[in-house]
Amino acid sequence: MGQTAESGQTAPLPTWRPGLTAGIIAGVTTPAISLQRINKRFGKKTAVRDLDLEVPQGSIYGLIGPNGAGKTTSIRIMLDIIGPDSGSVAVFGSKNIEAERGRIGYLPEERGLYAKMTVIEHLVFFGELRGMKRRVAREEALKGLEQIGLAERMNDKVESLSKGMAQKIQFLATILHKPELLVLDEPFSGLDPLNVDLFKGMVLERQRQGATLLFSTHLIEDAERLCEYVCMIAGASKVLDGRIADVKGAAGRNEIAISYEGDGAFLEAPGLVDRVADHGQYVEVRLREGADPQELLRRAVNGGTRLSRFELVEPSLREIFIDKATEAGLSPEDASEDQEVAA
Repeated sequence: MGQTAESGQTAPLPTWRPGLTAGIIAGVTTPAISLQRINKRFGKKTAVRDLDLEVPQGSIYGLIGPNGAGKTTSIRIMLDIIGPDSGSVAVFGSKNIEAERGRIGYLPEERGLYAKMTVIEHLVFFGELRGMKRRVAREEALKGLEQIGLAERMNDKVESLSKGMAQKIQFLATILHKPELLVLDEPFSGLDPLNVDLFKGMVLERQRQGATLLFSTHLIEDAERLCEYVCMIAGASKVLDGRIADVKGAAGRNEIAISYEGDGAFLEAPGLVDRVADHGQYVEVRLREGADPQELLRRAVNGGTRLSRFELVEPSLREIFIDKATEAGLSPEDASEDQEVAA
């Protein structure tokens, strides 16, 4: 509850309604996470270089880049697991990250559970660590186990679970206390498609309830499908960040997806075609600046090529990432050594 400035009377706080994320983001000035000029080295290796980053509250934000680019180190710095060599970090506007820890849920890339505990004991224990009453933690744990299809395993030892089941339990422990900020490091690694869909549904439900989601991934396609904002990192440096729609709009290129039968000779047009990416079922063609897509279509038809698809498409995040990393003098594969540091 809040008070009006003039009367001192209590005024009701606005209630959350699903679907209002964009409006809430627009009205919030304090980011969920803010990094300013972060640098981190391990010996002679630079893990993070001059990283500036702001994650809007209520957003789904992707930290993307190849393995070893500096994503995990950046996350550990955000959460005050390790300190930066220089720069500043704020979570919900506070530089005292420890004071905000109860508002955060963190799923690390390296999974870890207490093997000798039962499933329900493990979940209740982690709920209590995050400030939940034991009764409430147990109630939420039972509801969560039903949701992920493991209610019948509640009294089994964690060590008896399969790898996939254990991943579900750790994920449930991460979101049990309904954190306002959910940080997931490579959350879909090793999961089968059904469990990936289950996890995505659960994190999207948290976001609809007002939570901020940040996740890292080396699978750029995952971020493209799920995120509203992205930060691209290569070789320890940020190469691009912003709203995905704006990032794609700024790329301003002619990309054409083409499915065809024949030898593809119509694509051999150096003055017209800049690059061809073969995806098996179709090719993605980037035209040279100022080139007319209709000219490529005429070449195909006049050459007797049978087309089943000829579609102008947005450039993919993968293509944009490669271009930006190249412009910055970095290779996406030229990753810094993102060393593992014990929490």
